[in-house]
Amino acid sequence: MIRIAPVGRALAVVAATSLALTACGGGGGDTATQTSQSAAPASSAPAAQGDGTLTLGTLLPQTGSLAFLGPPEFAGVDLALKEINEAGGVLGKPVTKYDTDSGDTTTNIASQSVDKLLAQKADAIIGAASSSVSESVIDKITGAGVVHFSPANTSDKFTTISDKGLYFRTSPPDKLQGRVLGDLVVADGNDTVGIMAMQDSYGTGLADQVQKTVTDGGAEVVERVDYDPKAADFSADVAKLKAKNPKGIVLIGFEETAKVVQELVKQGLPADKHKWYMVDGNTSNTNYIKMPKGTLEGVKGTIPGAAAPEEFQKKLLSVNKDLEDFSYAPESYDAANLIALAAEAAKSDAGVDIAAKLMEVSKGGEKCTSFKACVDLLKAGKDIDYEGVSGPVEFNEAGDPAVATIGIYQYGDDNKYATKALEYRTGNIAG
Repeated sequence: MIRIAPVGRALAVVAATSLALTACGGGGGDTATQTSQSAAPASSAPAAQGDGTLTLGTLLPQTGSLAFLGPPEFAGVDLALKEINEAGGVLGKPVTKYDTDSGDTTTNIASQSVDKLLAQKADAIIGAASSSVSESVIDKITGAGVVHFSPANTSDKFTTISDKGLYFRTSPPDKLQGRVLGDLVVADGNDTVGIMAMQDSYGTGLADQVQKTVTDGGAEVVERVDYDPKAADFSADVAKLKAKNPKGIVLIGFEETAKVVQELVKQGLPADKHKWYMVDGNTSNTNYIKMPKGTLEGVKGTIPGAAAPEEFQKKLLSVNKDLEDFSYAPESYDAANLIALAAEAAKSDAGVDIAAKLMEVSKGGEKCTSFKACVDLLKAGKDIDYEGVSGPVEFNEAGDPAVATIGIYQYGDDNKYATKALEYRTGNIAG
């Protein structure tokens, strides 16, 4: 079924029958891949010289508040590298890969990991999952002339951030997720809404867009609390919501949301009396399973990304048999493939050269859906348009995907969200 999303948004809604995508993390081993040039060359980035071997670094969460989202991202990169190397690698050589931990904003792990990857001569770094973590290291990465490519950053800040033309992402800015979530809240009949958002670039930015969409849709945000995610107790924050008694409650955060949920129940604001909504950072199948049965039943969550095809899921499980979901695996897979194709198109593994070709290989040419098919076209002298597992990608001038999809998922009485989305909404990032 196709319908236009509420509040005048040009968002097509399609029925969904496939697995959910969330956020990233995990571990992995060294492998080889290939790259080509990317979007717009960075005038102020160092003219780093390639050495003929494409070297990728991963900066993904093995520890910290997003570690539960990690394994699918590593699996996505590892699967791409396996296929790239089986197809002959990049520039005739296997791609080298080094994995590191991004941690979270409470530690300095990400900065140390970036130092390690730069010392290992990474041409492109895939990560981090957290927008705030990426923001903390983007200057160090791009300042070294290295491509910074996140499969899961959604903060709107990155659309205009100073990045020397070297930052890209396969996940959409939160303006789209915020619109979809806000429209959903209003469409569900919530004329009064409360928002609890973690206080960082991800949380406040997404909350701003949800609040605007809800208000534009004719509902009222009766209370908004921007909280410290490291707080030991959320009773005072929840009490502010309770005082306004909203029909709908939007929860924007990471793993600390489990504590918020417990406090909501304790103060008489359970999901069976107030409609709860979550986002990609806290829509999890591990954070709430120890809670009493039915605590999250009926709760809805939004996660960027199209459905992960069944065949793709099987391939991921061949890389990591212990995967429990496929969150941001497609975006990670596409990131590695796009970097490799851009390097091949540029005939160079230098970061600046890769960046100069990323936009070119993502749109406008002959469509292809695998590294091998795309690289064969490049070697035949043809322009290509890589169509990813996560969507069409098609980078704009800011390094954002111009078109993206948001899935809407719902929890059952086992406190897990169904792996089949209720629906997907696709829309343009601009506007």
